[in-house]
Amino acid sequence: MSEEQAQALIQQIQMLEAYMAELIQKEEAVIKLLQEATSSVESIKALDGSTNYETLVPVGMGAYVKATINPAEKLILNIGAGAAIEQDKTSTLNFVEARIKELEVVLQQISAQRQEVAARLDYDQQEMNKLIQASRSSSQ
Repeated sequence: MSEEQAQALIQQIQMLEAYMAELIQKEEAVIKLLQEATSSVESIKALDGSTNYETLVPVGMGAYVKATINPAEKLILNIGAGAAIEQDKTSTLNFVEARIKELEVVLQQISAQRQEVAARLDYDQQEMNKLIQASRSSSQ
């Protein structure tokens, strides 16, 4: 291998490492969203329609306001782009559960990409090791 090929291989390894780091960050973000969505589903399911719940709502700087949650009322659902709608409990659960399924698909896609990048990175690193061994052998 020539020096140009070695430089190209080094650049490719660096690019793959950067892409791998990006995929890891994306995967962590999706996992965090999945955990939040799962917690939301559990919380919504736990709301009993006949019982009011007292809670604290943060208003900033460690200050809270007492509030009463009436689960018989409709829930407010953020649908994106700053828009929110009122929905009943069942519709809200269906929406959040559908988002969970979408996130699981995204997570699987990211995982597959990570495996492909890891395999390519491993191959390129082996090629670099062969190149180093060959240059050591030829210099002796």
